[in-house]
Amino acid sequence: MVRDKIISSLNVLGNKFESIKPEDSVINQTHLENQWFVPQNTLLALKYWAQKLNYNELSNFSKNYSFNSSPKTIGLVAAGNIPLVGFHDLLCILLSGNICNIKLSASDTVLMKFAIDFLCNSNHDLIERINVVDKLNECNAYIATGSNNTARYFEYYFKSKPNIIRKNRNSVAVLTGNETDEDLKNLGFDIFSFFGLGCRNISKIFVPENYDFNKLFKNFENYRFVENHNKYFNNYVYHKAIFLMNGSKHFDNGFLLLKEDEGFYSPLSCLFYSFYKSIGEVEFKIKNNKDKIQIIVGENKLGNINFGKSQEPELNDFADGIDTMQFLSKI
Repeated sequence: MVRDKIISSLNVLGNKFESIKPEDSVINQTHLENQWFVPQNTLLALKYWAQKLNYNELSNFSKNYSFNSSPKTIGLVAAGNIPLVGFHDLLCILLSGNICNIKLSASDTVLMKFAIDFLCNSNHDLIERINVVDKLNECNAYIATGSNNTARYFEYYFKSKPNIIRKNRNSVAVLTGNETDEDLKNLGFDIFSFFGLGCRNISKIFVPENYDFNKLFKNFENYRFVENHNKYFNNYVYHKAIFLMNGSKHFDNGFLLLKEDEGFYSPLSCLFYSFYKSIGEVEFKIKNNKDKIQIIVGENKLGNINFGKSQEPELNDFADGIDTMQFLSKI
């Protein structure tokens, strides 16, 4: 099987994603399976992949990597924190000429199976290239994404074979205080899209001393709709109660809790912040914690992503900075 044929099939899938409407059954089934996958978020993920699964982009992405004429079997443990989050790894395995044995996350089976079934029905050769399995046995290499805790198990079980093991990462934003209202509204998207469940969502901000958080809250009002989601709002109520009982200083706008904290992982419905005197301080902290950070949002020398663009990675923006295609080409 040649890569060009796989690219054509992926392109057709992209067209299918683009045609899906809010009232389609797959949207409702996805939401029934996972209450975090509200139609708005599922459609956001589908829109992204509809744009990326075009022939030219896929060709340009894969052209610099070898295609395995003797396919190896790659075991894939897919994450399920946001819709279709495991699809990029599947795409890389297919475009590298290999076979994917995929263990789906229980949180994202409907949408992933929809994509896999569509691919296999549109190109029967892919039936032998994609296997949905319950257990990953006898694979030539493994790719697994999970928490810091599950990563320890992955590292143990897959230690004898080449592997990519991904742990928890979070994303940060660096503010200067000179941001426009539009910038801050876009920052709101980076925080609240997918309810903040993605590794590319902002969980911490760095702000200059004496920063005015009122301006931040004013521009977050467009995202007040998150308070209508029971699971999100339960998290908000719970963490607010914890902060109050512990006497933790925090800011509260009714659906988001801002707390000064040196950590990078803020609980759902919370956003950590740290003050800085100079941008050099931030640069030092980021450098010393680079293994905890996925992306840096901000329109300054530290930011590598513009406000509002956190959920629009290029195909070669590999998670954790590990080139998945290069890894697969060496198996």
